[in-house]
Amino acid sequence: MTATRVAAIDCGTNSIRLLIADLDPATGAITDLDRRMVINRLGQGVDSTGRLHPDALERTFAACREYAEIITAHGVGPERIRFVATSASRDAENAAEFTEGVHAVLGVTPQVVSGEEEAHLSFTGATKELTGGSFKPPFLVFDLGGGSTEFVLGGEDVQAARSVDIGCVRLTERHFAGTELPSEEQIARARADIGAALDTAAEAVPLTEAATLVGLAGTVTTVAGIVLGLPAYDSEKIHHARLSVEQVRETALKLLHSTHAERMAIPVMHPGRADVIGAGALVLLEIMERTGASEVVVSEHDILDGIAWSIAP
Repeated sequence: MTATRVAAIDCGTNSIRLLIADLDPATGAITDLDRRMVINRLGQGVDSTGRLHPDALERTFAACREYAEIITAHGVGPERIRFVATSASRDAENAAEFTEGVHAVLGVTPQVVSGEEEAHLSFTGATKELTGGSFKPPFLVFDLGGGSTEFVLGGEDVQAARSVDIGCVRLTERHFAGTELPSEEQIARARADIGAALDTAAEAVPLTEAATLVGLAGTVTTVAGIVLGLPAYDSEKIHHARLSVEQVRETALKLLHSTHAERMAIPVMHPGRADVIGAGALVLLEIMERTGASEVVVSEHDILDGIAWSIAP
């Protein structure tokens, strides 16, 4: 069987990402042709207003126009494009504006997936290359996004999954808005919020039964780049890096007590992530402490890869 070329788009609360890849279902190989990200902050204000902001919609449509040109250049037809939208567009009253705008640009209708389906896609993307390798199952995969975090436990198959509303953008807006250096009281309230969400996740997903904890998405990969002391973002060095809970704790506390300028000066920091990375790192730390994991394995393969595989014939 020849490889199938697909285009996968993941539109979350903080970023919109594109993957164009050739898939070989017979071998399980995925070959990246183009992988990129734009910080669109679709979730701007959704937690407080319940609506997608006009500026956020325009940023998203601009990214879609850019992606449409790239998809066309790679010869991917609409039948091999899948656009998955997650937390922010699930929550918004005016989600139809988003759906219609995306369809007008790309010719495909965004699929606003449930938190559980989002979790399954993330698990597939993260673990397809881990199964049968040196990493021990069962895996607890968590996808730490802007508005929500998905937890999935499984080995070759998913055993349990749950999505909860904690993410770097949502927590920043709830607890750290308008302040550059959060107080200890603000941090304590954020910790309590995260703890309550983890209680909810634990109702469906046993959080302490995995042999390997796997972390996905921009907060986790950025923290990995900081821990590794990279002079620039390097996905090959970050992919499958192992971070100890002590390293994550030190980094999270440093980020929470850094100014915006200090965070922007970190070599691996994306400019669109600097204002929310403190809250995101705090979520990462709380997850590690709740699960009792001594380390987290960082994966660059995530929901975007899972979306790509879902298109394969």
